[in-house]
Parts: sequence; C-alpha cells; structure tokens
Amino acid sequence: MTVEAIVAKYGLLALFLGAGLEGETVVVAGGLLSHRGLFPLAGAMAAAALGSFAADQIWFFVGRHFHDHRVVRRAYEKPAFAKAIDFFHRHPIGFIFAFRFIYGFRTVSPIAIGTTDVATRTFVTVNLVSAIVWGIAFSAIGYLAGHSFERLMGRLVPDTHSLLLILGGAILVAGAFFGIRYWRRQ
Repeated sequence: MTVEAIVAKYGLLALFLGAGLEGETVVVAGGLLSHRGLFPLAGAMAAAALGSFAADQIWFFVGRHFHDHRVVRRAYEKPAFAKAIDFFHRHPIGFIFAFRFIYGFRTVSPIAIGTTDVATRTFVTVNLVSAIVWGIAFSAIGYLAGHSFERLMGRLVPDTHSLLLILGGAILVAGAFFGIRYWRRQ
C-alpha cells in the first residue's frame, strides 16, 4: 500500500483526531492534502469541525463533572484559566464562540467554562457553530495555500517522497512541541 493510499484511507480519521489534539496545524495540513486530491475538501472540513467539537465537549464535561481531578486543578493553576473565566463572565456567548480562535485558550477554556453555571445546551450549541466555522476556515486556508503554492511552483505531482517529507516534518514539529511542553511542566 502506498503512502498516498494510506493517507486517502485514514487521512480523515487522522484529521478528526488531530483537530482535537493539535488544532490548526493539522487542519491546515488537511486542507493542503485535500488540494492534492487525497480526500475531498468537504470531508476535511467536516472531520476538522467534528474533531474540534468532540474534544471541546470532552474538556467541558471534565470541567463540569470532575472539579477535583488533577487535570482540572492543573488547568486552574494556569494564568489562562483565570483570564478565560473573566472573558466568559463579560461575554459568555461570544467567548464560547471565540476561544478556539484565541492562541493559548484552546484547551483551558472549555474546562474553565465547564466549571461555570452555563447551561450545557448553550455550550453545545455555540460550540458546534464555532467548530463548524473554525473547521471550514482553517481547512480552506490550507486548501488555498496549496492552490497558491501550486500556482507559484507549477503543478505538484503527489509522490511518496514529498508526502514522507511533509509527514516527517509534521511529526518532528509535533514531537518538539509536545517535548517542550512536557519539559516545561516538569
């Protein structure tokens, strides 16, 4: 099985998972791969939106039902937690919609919002709309970046070598990101 076939077969699942774990980088890469024809753009947008929505719902649930868990306590100790609560109290609906677009607030915000008295139905509704907008926007950015790059560099032929370089680079960046994050927590 070629790398292209693997990406075509499992790419949307990886995009779903990556949108919830890593975020924008994975979704933009999904848009680029859609441009390369490995899976449909609409599928990339849907996988990104659903992955982001699912992850935020899980974090909201954790904040709502596990106040004393170490994950919530650790999030509570971060400066972004207090800022998230402050922004939420000033503009509840606006903040629920916008937090995924604000750097540094992506994971801590749904936990923080879960500790408030906001109705679950309100969070689910606004979070769903925001996830759809976010998934469409960042997938489109990747798709358009692929289109622009192609216009600058000529038609790109999907080959195993370039896909492996892209995949290897993404793994290195993600590994460095999580390694630094782990090191800072220790």
